[in-house]
Amino acid sequence: MKLVNIGFGSMVAAKRILAVVDPDSAPIKRVIQEARDRGMLIDASYGRKTQAVLLMDTDHVILSAQTTQTLGERWQGTADDKTEEDQE
Repeated sequence: MKLVNIGFGSMVAAKRILAVVDPDSAPIKRVIQEARDRGMLIDASYGRKTQAVLLMDTDHVILSAQTTQTLGERWQGTADDKTEEDQE
């Protein structure tokens, strides 16, 4: 299982990530609030400003202090590693 570092020693399974999005839009703010109400919100920002929101296939919503750009690159790098393993 490949893991993506989302900051401060926290990691998530790369295969489970559906999207990494910016937290500033109104629809994403609603998604965050709904996840909080359902008990499906995981705050991995450790008290820092939320820079990215990870939407998981398990219906969890994860907040990260890393930027969407950084997480996207880390996620893509993990996806590339998996592709190379499949070709061997």
